[in-house]
Amino acid sequence: MPSYRSDPPGTHPPLLYPDYGSTPVRAPGVPPILLPQQLTEITGPLFGPGRLGATDNDLTAQHADEPLGQRIIVFGRLLDGDGHPIPDSLIEIWQANAAGRYRHTGDRWPGPLDPNFTGVGRTLTDGQGRYRFTTVKPGAYPWRNHDNAWRPAHIHFSVFGRAFTQRLVTQMYFPDDPLFGQDPIFNSVPEAARPRLISRFSLEDTQPEWALAFEFDIVLRGRHATPFEEPHDD
Repeated sequence: MPSYRSDPPGTHPPLLYPDYGSTPVRAPGVPPILLPQQLTEITGPLFGPGRLGATDNDLTAQHADEPLGQRIIVFGRLLDGDGHPIPDSLIEIWQANAAGRYRHTGDRWPGPLDPNFTGVGRTLTDGQGRYRFTTVKPGAYPWRNHDNAWRPAHIHFSVFGRAFTQRLVTQMYFPDDPLFGQDPIFNSVPEAARPRLISRFSLEDTQPEWALAFEFDIVLRGRHATPFEEPHDD
């Protein structure tokens, strides 16, 4: 089995963070057992461009009409710990709509659903590790973790390696959000690593009269690693 250098302490959030109310009931009570990858896990299923639809990376073009909200472009690069691009990697996103509502049966707060917004997308990185999505800026939403709890606007990212067993999950936030200070999910990330979860507004990449642009690079390992939602010791 290949070995990798570990990320420095203070990169990823802990599995048990009491201020985040659901972690005490879902954090493991004993250390996880690392299962070795067998031939099936490292040879398939394969991700390729033939498995993607024409509008998979444009969340504003997946329905008969456009969704409501501020149209944005989210782009960046997927990099390894040495800054090298990672090509042909599947990146998936999911998010709330502009009103802060997910199209999910478990989301019952009275924010309006948008019939023209499903909130999911996917794409493959190109030869330089670049990815790009067109979507709308998600709204904040209440989530009952504590008194008057609201989640900052965010987009969930899932990054796959060469198979489903090689998956990392993180969240991208937007600059200067006023809800950062009271959000335990954001604050469970060690303070020095939190800026790596915040996208950068890019005026030069904004498409005039069409969409604002936010840049978000994802670094898999090393000193500048993006914080992910669980430790990865493989």
